[in-house]
Amino acid sequence: MSPVARGVALSVLASVLFGAMYYLSALLAPLSGEQIFGWRMLLTVPLLALFLRWSGDWQLVRATTERLRHEPVLWLVLPASAALLGVQLWLFLWAPPNGRALEVSLGYFMLPLSMVLAGRWVYGERLTRLQQLAVGCAAAGVLHELWRVAQFSWPAAVVVIGYPLYFLLRRHYRTDHLGGLWFDLLFMLPPATAFALSAEGIGVYMQRPLLGLLVPLLGIISASALVSYILSSRLLPLGLFGLLGYVEPMLLVAVALLLGERIATGQVWTYGPIWLAVGLLLIEGLRRLRRR
Repeated sequence: MSPVARGVALSVLASVLFGAMYYLSALLAPLSGEQIFGWRMLLTVPLLALFLRWSGDWQLVRATTERLRHEPVLWLVLPASAALLGVQLWLFLWAPPNGRALEVSLGYFMLPLSMVLAGRWVYGERLTRLQQLAVGCAAAGVLHELWRVAQFSWPAAVVVIGYPLYFLLRRHYRTDHLGGLWFDLLFMLPPATAFALSAEGIGVYMQRPLLGLLVPLLGIISASALVSYILSSRLLPLGLFGLLGYVEPMLLVAVALLLGERIATGQVWTYGPIWLAVGLLLIEGLRRLRRR
């Protein structure tokens, strides 16, 4: 199998695993979203450490540690980065059991568009005609939702606004690598531990012993998805890697519908333009790949 074929397979596997984790989080009742997030972090961090050792990327952790000695500002930047990512990881696991999975999936559909706009506003990147049209379609969907309910779903807004801030912060301070990600997760461990090992959280296992199997499964899926995602990013051209990123939000919508959520009739004019915008970005990406 060629490197590109392996990369595609790993990217799709990562999306499937993230979708499986999305669904599994709804089966972990009566654990709260905070408790699920806590256990995910406690189980993912050691498995990620093993991967970094195996892949030789632990040197990035050492390099970041050295920077912390000479760049005191990183003691503020890394906790801020961890907080931005932590909110996203918590929301991902909180949404399905609380009936907000569809709203979060909408945020993931809109994320590529918000990244395009962030590049335009912060770095002055020029938008192609298709990108401009995509932004216009997405804006129409958002405006319709504002008109329909006089507000835009806060879970979707957290994804759309929070992730670009996270990526911009990491890029500006040159922590956008596995070493930076390791420290993001490391700074999450104290609150994650408090959530997972709370007295209420421990009592839940007495009520439902099956959680003793489901929670470790969540950690294995989480770490496997992350490793698959990282490996695929190294094997694929950036354009193709970006296009395959659209697989995950489609699976998240499928999970939301599977869990019983429904798109209301009035929301067709919200989701329709946004999905059209995603389709336009997909066409744009395919055109670039063909030119190359």
